[in-house]
Amino acid sequence: MRRRLSPFAPPLAALALLSATLLGPAPALAKTEIHFWHAMTGQLGEAVTELAKQFNQSQGEYEVKPLRKGSYPETLTAAIAAYRQKSHPHIVQVFEVGTQTMLLSGAVHPVYQLMKEQEIPVDWKGFIAPVVGYYSKDGNLYSMPFNSSTPIFYYNKDAFQKAGLDPNKPPVTWTQVEEYSRKIIKAGAAKCGFSTGWPSWTMVENMHAWHDQPFATKRNGFDGLDVELLINKEFGVKHIGQLAAWQKEGVYSYGGRAGAADPKFVNGDCSMYIQSSALIGGFTRGVNFQWGTAPLPHWGAPYKKATSIIGGATLWVLKGKPAAENRGTAQFLKFIADTPQQMWWHVNTGYLAISNTAVKNLEEGYHFVRNPNQYTAFAQLTGLPPTLPPALRGGKPAPVKPERVATPNSQGLRLGNFVQIRDVIEAEMENIFAGKKSAKQGLDDAVAKSNQMLKEFAAANKQ
Repeated sequence: MRRRLSPFAPPLAALALLSATLLGPAPALAKTEIHFWHAMTGQLGEAVTELAKQFNQSQGEYEVKPLRKGSYPETLTAAIAAYRQKSHPHIVQVFEVGTQTMLLSGAVHPVYQLMKEQEIPVDWKGFIAPVVGYYSKDGNLYSMPFNSSTPIFYYNKDAFQKAGLDPNKPPVTWTQVEEYSRKIIKAGAAKCGFSTGWPSWTMVENMHAWHDQPFATKRNGFDGLDVELLINKEFGVKHIGQLAAWQKEGVYSYGGRAGAADPKFVNGDCSMYIQSSALIGGFTRGVNFQWGTAPLPHWGAPYKKATSIIGGATLWVLKGKPAAENRGTAQFLKFIADTPQQMWWHVNTGYLAISNTAVKNLEEGYHFVRNPNQYTAFAQLTGLPPTLPPALRGGKPAPVKPERVATPNSQGLRLGNFVQIRDVIEAEMENIFAGKKSAKQGLDDAVAKSNQMLKEFAAANKQ
């Protein structure tokens, strides 16, 4: 019904109604902005934007504004510099090797403390233990796990079939990797046997963990800053030396740092590839041949098999923001940690779901049965069987027991100046692969340079 203004209405009432008609409804209050710096590109960057959009649409008080600040090292450097200038974001994504730097930066508002202050309940024990353990200090979680991954083994099933290999039986040992590589090359199914991405992370850091070998002293840096690397011992020399020999023979093809070698696998040049589990999403969309995933190869006895270690990044909250804005930051972190978002993030990116509830829901929904490639990383990190057990296939509902457990050598790495140390290791690996140095000499030089950096970091951060 239309409401008419009475001709007898008081002049002030008429004026008020006329003003309301001309001015229209009062504008809605602006949302409080929460700035979030990250390092994601391509499809992963789009997923970050979508996640922020979902949060922004879920409530009317806050607006998360994601912004890519460059590579992982560039984003970390930019955030610390901005904090010193008091122009920092609320949240910054930092890769795992920046953990010690962030812990000692003085710029961090620990996430466990933030949630407690804001009275937002989070079941920290409901998160996957290997992930929480890496980013905790004194039993408390300092940053929110976000994009968690671990290196896994990818292989070209079409190339296997062409070479007369069973496409459903990937190599389990490094000896088999060599054997399969030679057969594939001989059959003309690929130009090289295998390649690797992120060489220090996959071939040094994780290989030591996978074989239950120490990467550094002081429990890989968790027990103090006075740390020295141990990668030039028997295992490190053996493994890197063998890679160098295979490189010379054409079995192994070094493709560069970070993801520079990805095209070798995507284009079919190399039939096997070791890279982050986070590439599953991209490979699903961009690889034109049949492929599968498997656990990392192992050298066998006398080395034990432990678990791989976490990679990727977490979200750190920076100090110095008003309480009202911290409230929005906490709400966003709670949002991304909740089960629906964890499941969405895993399915759409390939990164691991970090809550046990999300993983259980994925299992019960037969997600891993339909997507076995995404089970590999989860099993490898948690020590579960490498192939789907009956309980995950709709069989007996009994809980699946881990075959392996994390050890002090596989719980992770916590080193100062780790970004620079990884560069040093990879530079020496390149010298070894190019034949400029022996494996022993190259690793000795990497350790000497890295130990000096660790010594300088310890001196600068005495408590």
